[in-house]
Amino acid sequence: MINRKDLPLVLPKDIIIGHPKARVTLMEYGDYECEVALHNDLIVREVLERYPGMVNFNYRHFPQLRIHQRAHKAAEAAIAAAQEGKFAQMHDMLLHNRRNLGTASLAFYARDLGIGGMNFLDALVTGKYGRYVQDDLAAGIKLGVTDAPTFFVNGAKVEGRITVRNLSDAVELAFNQLTKTRTKVRA
Repeated sequence: MINRKDLPLVLPKDIIIGHPKARVTLMEYGDYECEVALHNDLIVREVLERYPGMVNFNYRHFPQLRIHQRAHKAAEAAIAAAQEGKFAQMHDMLLHNRRNLGTASLAFYARDLGIGGMNFLDALVTGKYGRYVQDDLAAGIKLGVTDAPTFFVNGAKVEGRITVRNLSDAVELAFNQLTKTRTKVRA
């Protein structure tokens, strides 16, 4: 029998929604309390549906602590849920409840999703996954992220307002660049 403690930690950079071997990765540095978070999530879902198998999504945590005091704990809750294989479900729950992200609410959402009970609550209270949120913040800053949300497609920052068209154009550009590179290698 495998003990949960023996399993490797699932880090935010390793959490992929969509086809894990897709050639194009859409990455968002986001904040669960951000007003446009749910709207952007709907845009991401549409882009993933437009390009099945071609694009995947990686959500990285960039809580804006000066204005969103509960976003850091929400990010920790998402990472804790990932340890149970339920990142996507918790991500959705957090986005739909952005105004209710206190510790008690997070514990309720976890229970509602069938996640870890006292272990989950203990992880939140002790900040067990807090350093991984900080790692995401540091990685974002290194990439030039100053605000959430910020999107990247295959490492290239997406400029301007986030729309389905804007992200789709960035995805197609990335895919075309990959195709050109592959063609040059063959020649």
